[in-house]
Amino acid sequence: MATMIITPEDLEQFKVDLITEVKSLLIDIHSNLPEPKEEIVWIKSHQVQRALKISPGTLHTLRINGTLPYTKIGGTIFYNKADLDQLMLDNMRNLPIHG
Repeated sequence: MATMIITPEDLEQFKVDLITEVKSLLIDIHSNLPEPKEEIVWIKSHQVQRALKISPGTLHTLRINGTLPYTKIGGTIFYNKADLDQLMLDNMRNLPIHG
């Protein structure tokens, strides 16, 4: 069996080739990712309370019964503004027509 000798130059060329191939693969993966639909805007509890003119207790109830999804990081609760907008649309009522 023949013995191969690998030189530092061989290793350097292998490194360059490997990095080039990995970059190419990452570019291919990135180009096939779907475009994000919209940027998520996160708002805090006090902003939701102010926007809906509701108390902290009412907001707590909306969280607990699953009406308004939320994310909690540490002690801070965040809401996706799109979820708040959807909640408003889902609860929209038609105004009665007065003749």
